[in-house]
Amino acid sequence: MAETPDHSPKYAEFFCGGGMVRAALQDRWECVLANDIDAMKCKVYGQNWGTGGLHECDIAVLDDALLCEQIDLYWASSPCQDFSLAGKGRGLSGARSGVFSLWADKITTAIKAGFAPRIIAFENVVGLVSRNGGADLNTVLATFVNLGYKVGALEIDARRFLPQSRPRLFVVCVRNDIDITGLTAPKPSHAFHGKKLQKFLGAATRPVRSNWVWWKLDDAPAADYALEDVLEKRASMPWFSDADTDRLVTLMSPPSLERLRVARKAGRTVVGTIYKRGRPDADGNVRQRAELRTDGLAGCLRTPAGGSSRQILLFIKGNRTRARLVSSREVARLMGLADSYRMPDTYNNAYRVAGDGVAVPVVRYLDHALFAPILARRSLEAVA
Repeated sequence: MAETPDHSPKYAEFFCGGGMVRAALQDRWECVLANDIDAMKCKVYGQNWGTGGLHECDIAVLDDALLCEQIDLYWASSPCQDFSLAGKGRGLSGARSGVFSLWADKITTAIKAGFAPRIIAFENVVGLVSRNGGADLNTVLATFVNLGYKVGALEIDARRFLPQSRPRLFVVCVRNDIDITGLTAPKPSHAFHGKKLQKFLGAATRPVRSNWVWWKLDDAPAADYALEDVLEKRASMPWFSDADTDRLVTLMSPPSLERLRVARKAGRTVVGTIYKRGRPDADGNVRQRAELRTDGLAGCLRTPAGGSSRQILLFIKGNRTRARLVSSREVARLMGLADSYRMPDTYNNAYRVAGDGVAVPVVRYLDHALFAPILARRSLEAVA
């Protein structure tokens, strides 16, 4: 049974970064709390959204009283480095991803005080599904189950909405007293529930399996634009020298060289992207490779912890090849941010804000396809 809210729904955003969840929800939601420990990101957040409700501090010392009001949604984009392929793989025991337990303590205190949100959403890399044999994801889900929530997860790639390959895991939990009839499916969806997630559930603990739901979402339309659509008409980043561009080619593996060969015969300008990565050679020695993709998508934006994490654009027309870094404005566009969004002045900071963020249209899609229908449902206790 549906009900019509008499106010804008309220949400709290943890590990808020530059406020990309705010960019997605601002038209329909009221943000009552945003928290991050990073001073640079909080400055960017304040420049774009104001400082009302923004708390720059460690989650461990965030005042519990700030959550003692009726809030409809808790959203957390917890640091992902310890779950990602690019990280060290330490999982929940890692210094950064381990802050989950501190956040869980905060929401536990609020829920026990009688302020349980209707929805809890937790975003992270898809590597969380298999990290430590699935034990870390089981711990995350069991935490929410113990707090009185049904749990489910969705794997969504930003490429459905943007010219960026950015697969992410979205855990969505709903309070047990909320009627979710019609919002779930009896079996997983090929579009949102991959084989690893299905395998995880088969090995999960009984409380997690008993409270698991397969969220039912309408399939999002495929993005109808390509990488070229987000590029600046007049490049703000300097072009690489011919020597540096030639060196990129020498670093390419045979598959990348083949993509370059095909692009040179396309009869038009082809824009590709390059990440430098360490790859083992035939002798087992790790050497730097320049990996080229020419499928119209940018690779997943990552934080610039070293030059290899900076994505390079390669413009190919016949035998003429030019290269430059992706600009600050372009990385903002690749995350779905409007051109009015103020990025940091320094390149590395701008890249860090984007690389640590969540794709705006994905959050907007979740709001439309799942959050709004959940909020329209009455409590089962109220129906009774």
